[in-house]
Amino acid sequence: MNTTLIIMAAGIGSRFGTGIKQLVKMAPNGEIIMDFSIYDAKAAGFTKVVFVIRKAIEAEFKEVIGNRLSKVMPVEYVYQELEDLPDGYEVPAGRVKPWGTGQAILACKNVVKEPFVIINADDYYGKEAFIKLHDFLISENENKEKMNLAMAGFSLKNTLSENGAVTRGVCVADANGYLEKVIETTGIQIVDGKIQCDNAEVSKWITSDAMVSMNMWAGYPDFLRYIDEGFARFLDTLGENSEKKEYLLPNIVAELLEKNLAAVKVLNTSDRWIGITYKEDIEPAQEKFRFMMKSGIYPMQLWE
Repeated sequence: MNTTLIIMAAGIGSRFGTGIKQLVKMAPNGEIIMDFSIYDAKAAGFTKVVFVIRKAIEAEFKEVIGNRLSKVMPVEYVYQELEDLPDGYEVPAGRVKPWGTGQAILACKNVVKEPFVIINADDYYGKEAFIKLHDFLISENENKEKMNLAMAGFSLKNTLSENGAVTRGVCVADANGYLEKVIETTGIQIVDGKIQCDNAEVSKWITSDAMVSMNMWAGYPDFLRYIDEGFARFLDTLGENSEKKEYLLPNIVAELLEKNLAAVKVLNTSDRWIGITYKEDIEPAQEKFRFMMKSGIYPMQLWE
């Protein structure tokens, strides 16, 4: 069965400052975080990569990763742009950023016709999650009574930055391992040995072992169709602050759960996340990738 890895790489990365954080070199041969994700996905059985980028970064993106990756795996590009809206809609005054992760995946609708996994370009997820999600995709079937989705669940403690607060989708699952809700929570960090966050309710029960989403979702084309249908509904309800609101995957999944239209299997992973949220995250991340290569978790050169 063909399966696709969708990599969301169109983000501007405002917290990171200037430069394109998705393209920062992590390893001695110039590998970036995406190299390791694609290596793991290929090993797990994925057969194609679709990059969601902005046209403004296309040339640099292909130079840094796209051209060499196309030699080892089929690659396609789709583009997330602010102006890419349904007929009859216009960009609100003052809006400068694209419309979020939901719009990013919507850009794939004409090229992704097979089961897929979605990841962020600037997050390292580890090998285990790719294997579990790929196994889910090839064992489940589309067009059952409910939409079948899955997500990788990470322990919060394995996803924190030492250099500042992070935003995570804090998850609640039932006894059978199916997602009940995702609470998008900002300002998560450890203060004096305790987890703190901006959500007063979540702060009452959150622990370092809480399960969080890192925007690693598995689904089928019916999920893309739902995202497509929902974009106009989202735009119709913008109201105030329309220059900032985003069409986000966790909110789309939450809507599906609320309407009882989807079953979302949570596949827990013990792997440790590596990501670049702040510039200060770069050096520790580079050290971790160098260690994994030296210890044999990855070859010293990913691509021959």
